[in-house]
Amino acid sequence: MKNLFDISGKVAVVTGGSRGIGAMIARGFLENGVKTYITSRKESELRAAESELSVFGECIAIPSDLSTLDGVIAFAGEISQREERLDILVNNAGASWGASIDEFPESGWDKVMDLNVKSLFFLTQKLLPSLRAAGNAEDPARVINIGSVNGINNGHLNNYSYSASKAAVHHLTRILAADLAPQHVNVNAIAPYFFPSKMTAHMMEEEQKMLETIPRGRLGNAEDAAGTVIYLCSRASAWVCGHTLALDGGYLAQS
Repeated sequence: MKNLFDISGKVAVVTGGSRGIGAMIARGFLENGVKTYITSRKESELRAAESELSVFGECIAIPSDLSTLDGVIAFAGEISQREERLDILVNNAGASWGASIDEFPESGWDKVMDLNVKSLFFLTQKLLPSLRAAGNAEDPARVINIGSVNGINNGHLNNYSYSASKAAVHHLTRILAADLAPQHVNVNAIAPYFFPSKMTAHMMEEEQKMLETIPRGRLGNAEDAAGTVIYLCSRASAWVCGHTLALDGGYLAQS
């Protein structure tokens, strides 16, 4: 029963790994001996993150635009050229859009759905040969999709496409898990509540109000994000497949 949470020596990809939860997860991997590729569209921000994260381990940045199928194919091809296998894929890259129902634009719908759902599916598809090469019956390869509590309940935030996209991520996780488990690829998701990040910075003025909705009495932090994903990528979770784990300090239980 020793070393159940050991992930050292694995190879991981974290999309949207330059900031927010993606950077928290990447750091957790690096500090635990995982060779970690990060990617995002903004190259200057990505290179800065690569420099900061490289203090903790082998971090490699590859710029990409995963909002298009061409971008997904190009990035997957780059990973396949560099690595014979891929143990872990964290589909974290995402976008949000907020507007009243009367003013919500088609562009806000399409941008969010394309990145949060479409690119997640096709990147997983294109990296399947590398994932299959890494997995075995005792220790399957892992795909971790980042959903949201907004895909489970109504956050009343006027983020219609975001909430719908995250509900789609949760259901797609179940479907992919059933299809890929026999191929030694485990698929699970996490549904975070509020973690301070650039995407959520506009909500920090409501921090005290949000804390009142969290039974644990605090916001999520880097250890919470990294620890949950490390569990889902370790031997300890080899028989956990097709689930969405809420990472919310008790928010959903109380809501």
